Formats: sequence, structure tokens, C-alpha cells
Amino acid sequence: MKRVAMSRILILPGLFGSGEGHWQHHWLKEHPHSRLVEQDDWDRPRLHDWMLRLEETLAEEEDDAYIVAHSLGCLLAAQLAGRPSARRVRGALLVAPCDLRATEALHPGHIDFGTMPTKALPFPSIVVGSLNDIYISLDRLTMFARLWRSDLRNIGLAGHINVASGFGRWPSGYGLLTTLKSRTRRPRQVERRRAVTNV
Repeated sequence: MKRVAMSRILILPGLFGSGEGHWQHHWLKEHPHSRLVEQDDWDRPRLHDWMLRLEETLAEEEDDAYIVAHSLGCLLAAQLAGRPSARRVRGALLVAPCDLRATEALHPGHIDFGTMPTKALPFPSIVVGSLNDIYISLDRLTMFARLWRSDLRNIGLAGHINVASGFGRWPSGYGLLTTLKSRTRRPRQVERRRAVTNV
């Protein structure tokens, strides 16, 4: 019997990585099919280097993968739009995407990440944000979610949705990924039914 590959969940942290206590750290421990996309330099991210590592990781997977990203990791995922490797992504959960101009102001000299991605994402996505994130205003968050054609979930006064704003283990995140997965299954099911009908 042929073994069915399980879709991997690729964890994309942001600037400085997601250390002990961060919800992404818990996700890696609790979800058996999750994998960290490790970067050589978490403190001084460069888009070219981070993208190369992400695309290498996608190419290594047996099956298409889901992305669960935080902060700058969300921009990395969004930069896949227009690249062939985007075909390997089944969907993306983009939590607290940062605004580059705000991030560069808060951490001058740390980031070489080009400009904000503005292309529509070719895979289903959910953007999760808050009312009081110092890394992006609500107006900018709403604008980029619209440009990316993402479903926007505003979870209120949640800061940057990290350890500093009280988000260690985050059970609600699992539910959001389940929602995302249910949306990505539908087109494949429709396609499968059409194939059976045409036989």
C-alpha cells in the first residue's frame, strides 16, 4: 500500500527568532508534523538569505506544506507570490505581520528585507492581527491583508501576539490552522469529483 505523505507545517519566526515560551516554540513541540525553517542569522535578516532557506526547505518536503509565520516571517511568506516555489504551499497562517518601516524604526540597522510585499498570494491565507501592535497600524494591517487577498482576523488588544504581550502557548492558533486547512481541501475535493465525473 502506498504511504500517504502528511503535509508538513513549516514554522517561520520573525526577527530574533521565536525563543523559549513563544507560541511557535510550543507549536514545534506539540505538533508532530511541524518543522522550523532555521535561518543562519536571526538578528540581521536579509530577504535573499531567508528566502533561499525557505525555498530549500519547501523543496525537501515530500508533499506541499502549510506555513505558520509570525512577524517578519509573514513578509517572507508573502514574498513567495510570483515565485515557482509558491506552488508547494497549501496555505499560510500569517500572525502579526510587521510593517517594514515601523520595524526598521524600532530596530535600526538590523533588517535588509526590501519593500513590503503587495502581490496577491496564490494560496489561501489568514492574517491574524491586533488593535495595538507597535509593529503595524490597524490601517496598514487591513490594507496588506486586502492586497494579499487574505482573510483578516482581528483578535483585539493582543499587541504583537508574542510572549511580551502574553502569548505563550496559544491554543486558539490551532483552531485557526484547522479553519485554513478546511478551506484548502475544498478545491481539491471539487477537482477530484470532476475527474470522477469525466471518466
